[in-house]
Amino acid sequence: MKISVKSNGNTTIYELNNSTASKELYEQLPLDIKVENYSHDEKIFYPPNKLSTNNTPLASNAKTGTLAYYAPWGDVVMFYKDFGSASGLYELGKVISGSEYIKNMSGTVEIEKVE
Repeated sequence: MKISVKSNGNTTIYELNNSTASKELYEQLPLDIKVENYSHDEKIFYPPNKLSTNNTPLASNAKTGTLAYYAPWGDVVMFYKDFGSASGLYELGKVISGSEYIKNMSGTVEIEKVE
């Protein structure tokens, strides 16, 4: 499963893992959704429906390009710097192209399935 995130004329592609949370996110697409800055290393958005973390691995060492789900807040996280780990942070996948665009994502982004 692959998804694209389009923002400011640029496209970032992620390959999702085979987890329950990744599948649930994939089924909510396409989305036009507001992306927000959080901290100094990530962009976040809130999918319409919370994701189940059953059979979803913890993000034990999130790096630049990691796509994750922070269960306590119900937000999806796109890291543009190395992060590490946090309680309640689950890995959804990783970037396969366009990681350099994550830092400058702003406003409403378009997230779609990639066939």
